[in-house]
Amino acid sequence: LCCTLIGAMAAEGKLVAVIGDEDTVTGFLLAGVGHRTADKSNFLVVKSDTPLSVVEHSFNDFTNRDDIGIVLINQHVANDIRHLLKSYSKTIPTVLEMPSKDQPYDPQQDYIMQRVSAMLNTET
Repeated sequence: LCCTLIGAMAAEGKLVAVIGDEDTVTGFLLAGVGHRTADKSNFLVVKSDTPLSVVEHSFNDFTNRDDIGIVLINQHVANDIRHLLKSYSKTIPTVLEMPSKDQPYDPQQDYIMQRVSAMLNTET
């Protein structure tokens, strides 16, 4: 699903933004996802000393840019800005949570999985 969405967004000229730990962001940059201009980029490396306000600002920036179609975010980072994710309702850019190398994925914390479960009236 993720690869299909990325391919579709690339065909439309949309970028993929990444918010995550250093390993995750580096992996996506090595895969060619990175884009940087003089005044902005499509990625944020979140370290233990990164202020929450920086993460919130980047999320708001990425989700309000016309050139971004998908925002990938490590789930442990998403948990820190869950209040923003719960109020986010746009289809594009699509926000997808993913695991990191050091943190397992928990579908019960993923807001997309929560919405799907609510729509299907099932438990994840």
